[in-house]
Amino acid sequence: AIMKLQVAIDLLSTADALTLLNKVADHVDVIELGTPLIKQQGLSVVTNVKAAYPNKLVFADMKTMDAGELEADLAFKAGADIMTVLATAGDSTIAGAVKAGKAHNKAVVADMIGVADKPARLQQLKALGVSWVELHAGLDEQAQAGYSIDSLLAAGRDAGMPFSVAGGINADRIGGVEAAGATIAVAGAAIYAAKDPAAAAKKLRDSIQKQG
Repeated sequence: AIMKLQVAIDLLSTADALTLLNKVADHVDVIELGTPLIKQQGLSVVTNVKAAYPNKLVFADMKTMDAGELEADLAFKAGADIMTVLATAGDSTIAGAVKAGKAHNKAVVADMIGVADKPARLQQLKALGVSWVELHAGLDEQAQAGYSIDSLLAAGRDAGMPFSVAGGINADRIGGVEAAGATIAVAGAAIYAAKDPAAAAKKLRDSIQKQG
């Protein structure tokens, strides 16, 4: 299967998100509405983006830590195709989100941000039935001296389940993400902070080898 490209939008208004998507949607498969955007706008941003792009997968980055079934249900009712629960949440929270995912026939992703022992947690997440895991270095982790995406890729290669990668992916790094076997590469600032977001998204798309 061809690796999918996901754009993570950390802008803070629905209007700005839609302006960006007007430029880049043709080049991406999955539209992620970032946690700060959802906190600023509420789940209406999910509903509005899904209405504008019904043929794209809309990913609500809820980062749910509690009330798993309730928050997943809210995201799916708002129009999300995919929502995130934190891998560091309790197993019952993750199981609740997965239950809502099954009820809606939608995807629940466990976000591995902040997980120290990745191999151990990956095995547990597989058993809990999440759709895939996102190996994710957040903005704060990326800002630390010595950050490298390589530890995420190593965890992915050993995951034994579908995974996406997020953490400073750009055109130079996306080939390594694909080579590690990721099903989705997530690009944020490489697209939304680019002078020409459309060209940046197209370059990422063109950097994915197994086209067609």
